[in-house]
Parts: sequence; structure tokens; C-alpha cells
Amino acid sequence: MQRRRAGRAHHPVLPAAAVLTHLLLAAATVAGADEPGTPAILATVCGARQTPDPEGFDVSFVTTLEMIYQNVTRSGYGAAGSGAGNDTVFGLGQCLAYLSPTDCQLCYAQSRVKLPHCLPADGGRIYLDGCFLRYGADNFTAVATDASDTAVCGSNATGGPPAPGFAAAAAALVRNVTAAAPGARGYYYASSSPESGRAPRAYAAAQCWRSLNASACAACVASARDRVLRQCLPGAAEGYGLNAGCVVRYSTRPFYLPADAAGGGGSSTRHTVIIVIASVFSAVAVIGIAFVWTKMRSRRDHLHDDMDGSGEIIRAIAASHLSFKYQELRRATDEFNQINKLGQGGYGSVYKGVLPDGREVAVKRLFFNTRQWADQFFNEVRLVSQVQHKNLVKLLGCSVEGPESLLVYEYLCNTSLDHYLFDAFKKNALDWERRFEIILGTAEGLSYLHNASEIRIIHRDIKASNILLDERFRPKIADFGLARNFMEDQSHLSTGLAGTFGYMAPEYIVHGQLTEKADIYSYGVLVLEIITGRKNHNSVASSAEDMEALQRRDPDGTPGPKPSRAVLGGGSCAGVPRRAALRPGVAEPQAADVEGG
Repeated sequence: MQRRRAGRAHHPVLPAAAVLTHLLLAAATVAGADEPGTPAILATVCGARQTPDPEGFDVSFVTTLEMIYQNVTRSGYGAAGSGAGNDTVFGLGQCLAYLSPTDCQLCYAQSRVKLPHCLPADGGRIYLDGCFLRYGADNFTAVATDASDTAVCGSNATGGPPAPGFAAAAAALVRNVTAAAPGARGYYYASSSPESGRAPRAYAAAQCWRSLNASACAACVASARDRVLRQCLPGAAEGYGLNAGCVVRYSTRPFYLPADAAGGGGSSTRHTVIIVIASVFSAVAVIGIAFVWTKMRSRRDHLHDDMDGSGEIIRAIAASHLSFKYQELRRATDEFNQINKLGQGGYGSVYKGVLPDGREVAVKRLFFNTRQWADQFFNEVRLVSQVQHKNLVKLLGCSVEGPESLLVYEYLCNTSLDHYLFDAFKKNALDWERRFEIILGTAEGLSYLHNASEIRIIHRDIKASNILLDERFRPKIADFGLARNFMEDQSHLSTGLAGTFGYMAPEYIVHGQLTEKADIYSYGVLVLEIITGRKNHNSVASSAEDMEALQRRDPDGTPGPKPSRAVLGGGSCAGVPRRAALRPGVAEPQAADVEGG
């Protein structure tokens, strides 16, 4: 984010920005009356018992929640179980039917981040304003009520009690929706009380989890109804009955889209929101043009101030052999022509370029500058410029003085591994010998990062799209934007979650503790992709099933000669174990592969 210098002259954009802020606040106020806000945590219940095997339980916990996620994103509901013995974990997640698919995913994501706080308890549940997530060592999916059922009562926007007559209207409405829910589609029913000059309108909804049958649902909502009526009314303007198998809710505000919202007041409110938002975006467009034009004039002055501690790095780069002229790279890529585009990642696009001396290069064009962009850019420059290995992509330099920042890498003609591995025709170029060389070369590159370089580096994003291939299909690890270095005496790093789901180690997801074992896990997933030819859509597929399929098939997917013992050895020992303690260092599977060959 840009920082304003003390004593700088009055900025021409600031008055308009103040108007924009006012419009945004107005839009938020209008929209807030009709749309649910960011999902609030209503209740978290953690079990009293601790699992006897926390590490193994954590692994099953991550596996189960990943399985649930695949279903929640498709249908709003998911239930799963994984593990064995003391490591068994069951889970269930469901969004309430009034959430949109996008809001459902956001709600589940928030619950997924918060629920691990219950570990190492052998069970826990979290209720958010719109979704529910639970895990446990025992199969609870058919349980409708239990001792942890509760009610949460709240006040209205003014903080005072509801208006006279509301309690009676809300109580009658709660009884109606809970009577209708067990027979309704998806065990969900929502309604509002009739318009009345004597009492404010009430809104209510009831929903059971899809794992219950109709009779269990009826028992659940009846229990939640009685608790809400007893504990929240008549004094509370809002109430939730939170049971093991259902949720009942009432409120003074329309937290769901009423059935009659297609006309009347609901439609008017929505039209008001649309008009306000359209006005806001028009203001954003005008102000944005002025803002960008003004910023572009003083970009070079601001760049040194924006990046805390990066000014020295910029000056060092500009004075070194790593510095490229922006216009030179722009011409090399033919004005960043789409024909030359090699790919796009989370932080920028990559283009092929030809320098005046005839060298082919890959130019990484970073997205618009933010604080996160600055961290990624300078982290990549700092780390990659310090490492040199045949299996690591070579950083040739960068440009930091133009209107955008660019990284320049050696060009590898066969692009990335995923373009071959998962393509029906290109995969035929990857015979077993080449696949083995890619597995071994990637291991050598990781071994260098973890053990042989002057600084120990954890990559954090090992996957097929970050393995580049040269003209002889030799692999080179690329994209160090998320990489972190750590000292010899550090056992781990505590860091924010970053990487690609499906390739991230369970202990890193649950606890945020980063070691080189996280790279080993990602490497193991990659190895299984290479030798099975199947894309890892999630990390919960059975490793044994993958290995069995591998031993029956050739890379083209047809039965044929089995792969070498070395390739099978690499797949069976590299990163498949979900427990960090059972994962070998990257040099160990590398040595095993050489011996097996």
C-alpha cells in the first residue's frame, strides 16, 4: 500500500477519494439490510477428550476435511471419514440453503481455518452464520441431538429489546418453520410473519443436515425450537438453536431472500443496492484513472518508500549485472504479445522474449504492485540469485525501474511438466526413462535447496507446473515467490499458510509449522502424478491404489511393461507418508532411486 510522505503538496485525488469512501459506506449500509454479512462465529464446541495419537489424528483430520470440501463446493454438503483405529476421523460440513454457492465456499473456508483450534481434542464442531462443520473420532452423522446442543441469543441493531408484539410473531413463526422443515426439500424451510401495523415483521428458518432421516430431523428441530423459545424469547431480537443435527433461527432482519422478494419491498431494496453500487463503480473508474495517472508520474520516487527495506536491494540490482532495461524487455517480448505468453501463475504472467544478442529468455511480468507483491518479488530475487544448481531455474536478472517490475529467467523450450504429464498426446513423450530422470532431477534440486546451498531453503510450492523442462526434458525447479529460508539451528518456521492445496503437508495445514518435510510431502505427491499420469485433484486418493494402478499400466494408460524398480521405489518412499516423522529427507529417496536403477 502506498504511504503518503510528510509535507507533500495537496493531492488532487484526495477530495474525490473522500466522496468515494462516503459512497462505499452508503452502499454497505443499504446492502447490509438485505444481505448477510461476513459469517460470524456463533459457537465453537471442542470435545473434552484428547486423541491418544495427535500426529496420526491430524493427518486423518486433514484428509477428511479435504474430502468434505470437494463435496461442499459442489452441493453445499459433505460427509466423510478416513483413518483407522485411534487415527479415525469422521467429518460433516453443510451450508444453510439460503447461502449462495460463493458465500457457502467462503463460509466453509472460514470454518475450516477455525476448527483446527479444537485439536488435539478428539471431536469438535463450529457453527457460523450460514454453515456448520464438525469432526469426531466416532461416526456422529446420524446423531440429531446431544449434550452439547445450545442456543445463542442476540440483540437487534440498536442493542435494545425487540418492539412490542415481535416475540409473539417470532414464536408462532418458529413453530411453523420447524413443523414444515422435516417434510420440505433438503429439510429446509424459511418464512416470514405477515405484515402488520401492530408488530414488526419476523423472519425464521429451520434446516437439518442431509445425513438425517425425516423422523430424526423432526426430533432435532423440535428440540432446537423449544430451546430457542425458552432461552431467547421474549427478550432477544435474534436467536439460534444450534443442535448436533440442525439449526433453527429467527430474526428481526431478512437474513435470507424471502419468497416474496421478487416484488414489493425486497425488489426495491435490491434495485437501490444495484443503483448505489453502479454509482460507486462509476466513481471508482473516474477516480482510478486520475489516481493511476498521478501515481505513474511519481512512481520512481514512491517505489523506494513503498517497499520497507527494499530500496537498498533496488539500488544494488540497478548497479549489478542483474539489471535489465524495461524497454529492452518490452521489445524482446514484442510488447508482451499474447502469442509469446507461456503461462500465468498467481502473481504474474510469463512471456517468451528474444534479447538483442539473440538469447531466448522467459520474462515474468508481475501483477499490479501491492505489499504482498513486493514481498513475493524481492523474496524471489533475493533467494534465486543466491542459488546455482543444474536442477534450479536460473535467474538472469530483473527490471525494477519501469512502470512495472519484471523477472528474467533462462528460457526452457519444453515449458512446464504439467503440459506433458496431463495432455493426452504430449504425455507420450514421457517414457519411463524420462519420467525417472525428472523424478531424480527434481530430488537433486530439492536436496540442494535443503542441504547443500549456502542458505537452507524451503520451496513451499513444489508441483508439476513449477517443474520446467529443457530441450532434453531435464527438470528445473521454478517459481520461488513463496520460498522461505531458515537457519541451521531452527527446527521449523511458524508462517502463514501458502502453497497449493493437495500438495500441502497435513502438519503444515493444521499447525502452520514449516519444515523441509513439507517439500518432501509435495514432492511425493508430484512423484505419484509422474508415475501414474493422473492429476492430483486432492491429496486424499489412496496411495496404495495409485501404486497398484502404476504397476498395471504404462504411461500412456494401457496395460504393458512395468516401470523400473527404481521408479517404483521412488514412488513408494518419497513423500507418500502423511506423518512427517516417517517422511525421509529428499537425499534418501534420491539415493534409493540410484541404487534401484
